[in-house]
Amino acid sequence: MADFSTHAEVRLGEQGRLVIPAALRKSLGFEPGDTLIARLEDERLILEKQETVQRRLKARFFHVRKDTSLANELIAQRREEAKREVDE
Repeated sequence: MADFSTHAEVRLGEQGRLVIPAALRKSLGFEPGDTLIARLEDERLILEKQETVQRRLKARFFHVRKDTSLANELIAQRREEAKREVDE
């Protein structure tokens, strides 16, 4: 038997709108006014609370020192790659 707190049929309405069933909203802790982040993954639509995404990203980059700029490191890498391409 299906667990209706995690499975539900949803129909896409006019203008691409969909309603998340109450049981799913309750299970996920979604509240009116929450900001949800939508992303496509393996032909699936993933909806997550903004706070959930932020926590996951903070955990992923926890090991990076506070005084390190990942943006500056990426720019430096790109500049090195571009310089190598010119030298070739």
